[in-house]
Amino acid sequence: MGEPFYSDAGLYDRLFASGKPAVDFYRAAADRRGGSVLELGCGTGNKLIPIASDSHPSVGLDLSTDMLAEARRKADELGVDVDWVHGDMRQFDLARTFDLVIVAANSLLHLHDAQDLVGCFRSVRRHLAPGGQLVFDVFNPSVRMLAQADGVRRRRDALSFVDPGRGAVHVDVAETYDAAAQVTRGTWYFSTESEADFTVLPLEIRSIFPQELPLLVSRGGLRLVERLGDWSGGPFTADSAVQLCICEPD
Repeated sequence: MGEPFYSDAGLYDRLFASGKPAVDFYRAAADRRGGSVLELGCGTGNKLIPIASDSHPSVGLDLSTDMLAEARRKADELGVDVDWVHGDMRQFDLARTFDLVIVAANSLLHLHDAQDLVGCFRSVRRHLAPGGQLVFDVFNPSVRMLAQADGVRRRRDALSFVDPGRGAVHVDVAETYDAAAQVTRGTWYFSTESEADFTVLPLEIRSIFPQELPLLVSRGGLRLVERLGDWSGGPFTADSAVQLCICEPD
C-alpha cells in the first residue's frame, strides 16, 4: 500500500506541489454533482480542502496517520470543516452515503491485487447515494516507459523542489517492472549538494490498462460511463497520459 512513501507529509507536499489542474477538475466535479463528498486516499487534503471550502460536506479517508495529521492541520488553519477518517480504501464502512466519491492522484494504483481493487469499488458502491458518482484518475500505462524500467538510477529533474531547511532537493528514481503483477517497483532517492540520499523510499505502483479497467469497475457493481484524457475534459485516446474515469452504480 506504499505507506513508507507517505510517512513524511511535508516532503510529499513539496514533491507534488504542482497539482492545480487536478484540483480544479475535482472541484468542478463536486460543484456539478452537489452534495456530500468522500475522498479515498485523501493524503494531506490538497484536493478535498478546496472542495470543502466550497461548502460541500466532506470526508477524507486515508491509511497514513501522518498524512491525515497534516490534512487536519491545514484544514484547521484555513477554518475548513472536514471529517478526517483513518481507514483502508480496500474495505470500509462509514455508515452513510455520499453524492460523490473521488480517488485522486493515482491512489487506486497502490492496490496491486485485482481483488483489492474490486473490494474498493464494492465499498464505494455501498457508499453512493442515489444518483451518486465515483470519479477517479489513474495514469494510462505506456509500454515504452514500462520497458525502460531497467533498475538503473536516473535523475528526475521535473521532480526537483526546494526544501525550506535543506535548499534544492534532487530526486533520483530506480525502477523495475514486474509484468506478471503489472507492478512497477521503484526506489526514490532524495539528495542535496551537501547531503546525498538523506531519504530513500520504496514505491510500488500498479498499472491498470484501458481494456481491463471497465471490467474491474464492473465487478465492483459500477459501470464506467465516461473516460476523459486530460484535466480540461478532452477525450481519452491511446496517447492520453491519464485516464479520468466517471462511474455510476450498475
